[in-house]
Amino acid sequence: MKFNILKRKANVVSNYEGAKSFKLTPEMELYSAVVTAGLSDSFYEKSDERLSRIRELMIKNSPEYVGKLAVYTRNEMYMRSVPMVLAVELAKANSGNTVVGKTVNGIVNRADEITELLSYYQMANGRTGTKKLNKLSKQIQKGLSDAFNRFDEYQFAKYNSNAEVKLRDALFLVHPKAKDESQQTIFNKIAANELAVPYTWETELSALGQVKYENENAKAEAFKMKWEELIDSGKIGYMALMRNLRNIVEAKVSTAHVRKVCDFLSNEKAVANSKQLPFRFLSAYREVKGLKSEYVTMILNALEDAVILSAKNLNGFDETTRVLIACDVSGSMQKGVSLKSKVLLFDIGLMLGMLMQSKCKRVVTGMFGERWKIINMPNRGVLSNVDQYYKREGEVGYATNGYKVIDDLINRNVVMDKIMLFTDCQMWNSKNDGSSIEQSWKNYKKVAPNAKLYLFDLAGYGNIPLSFQRDDVCLIAGWSDKVFDVLHSIENGESAVEKIKQVVL
Repeated sequence: MKFNILKRKANVVSNYEGAKSFKLTPEMELYSAVVTAGLSDSFYEKSDERLSRIRELMIKNSPEYVGKLAVYTRNEMYMRSVPMVLAVELAKANSGNTVVGKTVNGIVNRADEITELLSYYQMANGRTGTKKLNKLSKQIQKGLSDAFNRFDEYQFAKYNSNAEVKLRDALFLVHPKAKDESQQTIFNKIAANELAVPYTWETELSALGQVKYENENAKAEAFKMKWEELIDSGKIGYMALMRNLRNIVEAKVSTAHVRKVCDFLSNEKAVANSKQLPFRFLSAYREVKGLKSEYVTMILNALEDAVILSAKNLNGFDETTRVLIACDVSGSMQKGVSLKSKVLLFDIGLMLGMLMQSKCKRVVTGMFGERWKIINMPNRGVLSNVDQYYKREGEVGYATNGYKVIDDLINRNVVMDKIMLFTDCQMWNSKNDGSSIEQSWKNYKKVAPNAKLYLFDLAGYGNIPLSFQRDDVCLIAGWSDKVFDVLHSIENGESAVEKIKQVVL
């Protein structure tokens, strides 16, 4: 099998809806649980349950695989919290293994991640009081020591917050050896609390907010000028700029400055360096769309251009490949990816589906719940397509009758090469008439013997609705557009697990 994620004799279980499902191998289950973990309550699973399941799954996998998965999740899937969990839990179970140090070094990409990792280490070990970080794992210490030498004074100062675990605490605990005299000077400043106060756009705006003004017009003019100054400085990061589009528009900056913002948002190099998860663009799009400004159209176009650029290297299919994309809009998909996020699993499925659709030549798209409905869209305007789908989700009900997608192809005698379902994989039959996606797929293979089914798992609950008796069904998990890299690997005979195992620690 090209994608052998289950034993031939699959372990039959029930999913959260009580329907027949099949359990994944430990490697694949850990992968799907990790890359879909927002560490907040999901529809079927509380965050502490997800953490417990991740811990249990780690024991079933080799330390090397867990370490590579942590680095893959941080650097390829752009996730921050879950890789720290993997590194710390790995250290608890394998304290002397050098894999731990390499893993820690591989996942710390920002200065504040040093203290965040130590904060989780403290919490995971249940320590309190003045000695809460004593007896630090030697391998975590080694990994953090290497990480300390990657950051300059500005990076340390920018993230030198007054949190429970401070940067100064971390320095004294880790005792990093400076790579040169310049680095030692920085370490000395951290120890003496003498890091230079960094210039950031946040501090600039915060200071402006403390000033007393003659009237509201004077205050508005001051903020307008400050935003224009900040835009000109080029010191606002890509994500910060997306999050502040509403503030910039409402500050009524000049046309030239709006254009400069749009040029940056749609700059190919800036988009590539930003490493944004696809749904971040959707959040920005929705935040701006309802504003009553003459600049809204310009900004929305820039965001659409940015999304297309972010998917530039996405491998679509040529004119000969017939593709069906089905997005799950059931009730369980309408759950936020984190406690504070307005983004739902539903949104992520639509976003990834429309990104894939934008790269396909011969494609049918639609959504399924209780029913399956074809809703074809132009393959330009990824964000606007998602928005249109969002408005129509109630049209198909809220069950998860994924088999309806396949049955429709059988009834119409339509041959597709690739069938892609973006879903939480908790499929069942609300009609209770004996139909299932497993049986429908077997029936469809009589119509289209060369067809392949791709399940994009957006929730990671650890079970799937089909057994893998042949190599015509594939599972891919995650919220990043990097899932399409995994898709490309599968097309070339590799699996997600194999791709993770290629990571160098």
